Order: sequence, then structure tokens, then C-alpha cells
Amino acid sequence: MQTTLKLSNGAEIPVLGLGVWQVPDGPITEAAVTAALETGYRLIDTAQAYGNEASVGRAIRNSGVPREEIFLTTKFHPGRRDPLAEIEKSLELLDTEYVDLYLVHWPQGGATVAWPGMEAAHAAGLAKGIGVSNFSTAELTEVSESSQVAPMANQFQYSPFVDRRSLVEACVAAGVVPQGYSPLGTGEHLDDPAVAKLATATGRTPAQVLIRWSLQRGVSVIPKSSTPSRIKENFVALDFELDDDSMAALDALDATSHTAEAKASSQKWWS
Repeated sequence: MQTTLKLSNGAEIPVLGLGVWQVPDGPITEAAVTAALETGYRLIDTAQAYGNEASVGRAIRNSGVPREEIFLTTKFHPGRRDPLAEIEKSLELLDTEYVDLYLVHWPQGGATVAWPGMEAAHAAGLAKGIGVSNFSTAELTEVSESSQVAPMANQFQYSPFVDRRSLVEACVAAGVVPQGYSPLGTGEHLDDPAVAKLATATGRTPAQVLIRWSLQRGVSVIPKSSTPSRIKENFVALDFELDDDSMAALDALDATSHTAEAKASSQKWWS
């Protein structure tokens, strides 16, 4: 099983990481990141909007894992003004000299508004890689065509139920690593009968089956959990494969018609 994907800057991003969206700042985030690093995760994904960068930084610092072995992502809050100024604040909170990947969290105000500041953060060495999140194929293309440094990754919601296959294919064609969040549908997909049936048939948990599907679709995935036992459970998705029939059964759950959009118009929280 391939355990990393290569960014256009040559860096290797793990295919499985820990996301800390909605994990409270403080001991809960620290415990989650600690459990992940102890389990073997080497990708940690946070954001300025999450409010838990300081806790992520403390956990990394106290883990004993060398910083260079950890792939650390944070995201620029587009409601703020300057990506370069904001990453300096993030680095102070994270207690690190750089992040491995810095993403525009969503395309507020237009696809290209934040990009010059992102390129400035990259040029200053504060972000080794830069990319976007919640960008459609059209928005990704708009940034790429106007950039000095093209986006290296695009992070968006992805699961068998939200199979944005056209967006994944566009990313791959452009040399952009696709990365999926909410592979478990924030827990909603774990009780789906089709997923439960496959989990029973394969001797795996529903979470492992859902994560594994994303991995086999060539997408880096960052399931969120604050429970150490589930963090360990999710990591097992690296250790098995789903057969063609199982993958096809999961493919059939898609409700997006393999969209190239990152969000339905009704889901967008920006303008």
C-alpha cells in the first residue's frame, strides 16, 4: 500500500492523517494528537478557524517525534486580511518555524484573492507547500492560471456518499494532490446499512471500510476523531484492501453524480 503521495514541490504527504476540526482546544486536542503520533500517524491537519493550533503545537513538541518527520498542515482563514501575517501568528501558536502545507480554507471573495499572500508565505519559507480547500475544478483552474506557484493540494469533503470524482480527476490531471475530509460523514455514514454489510463481510469496522475506499481512490484522507481508540482503529485502514465488488458497492452510494464542485450552492458558508 502506498503510504504517501508526492506534492509538486517534491514533498511526500501521508495518505492518512488526523484532522482536528471541532476538537476543543486544550487537553482533548493534545490527547488526540498525542495518540495519533504514538499510533504512527505523521500527518496532522489543523486550521486558524479551528482555534486549536496551540494545542496541536504542544502535542507535537511533547511527542518526542522529530519535527521533520511530521507533515503539518494549517489553513488560512479567508475572513482575515493577509495570509502572510496570519501564518506568522499560526507558527507562533504551533511553536514551529514552518508548516508543510498552508491552504486557503475556502474561496471567500473569489478564488484568487488570497493567493498572492499564500505565495508570499511560500517564498518566505514559512510554508513549504501551499494549496486550497473547498475549491471546485473551475476555481482551482482560475488560481492555477493566475499563479506564480500553482496550488499543490486541494482539500474537500469526500466519501462514497460524496464522491466528487470529477474534482479528483481534475486535481490529478493538474498535478494537485486531492485530499478528503469527513470520510465518515461526521459519523453519519457509519450506520448506513450498505456500509455495515460490507464491514461485516470484510471483518472490518464501518470506519475502516469508508477510509479504505478513499485511499483506494487515490485520495489522501484526514478522518477527525478525539477518541484514542478510534484514532487507532482508523489507522488500520492502511493494512488491508477492498476487492472490486466491495469498491463498486461503495461507489453506488454516491449522491453527487461525481460532481466537479467542492460544495453544493446551498452548503457554501462564504460569498
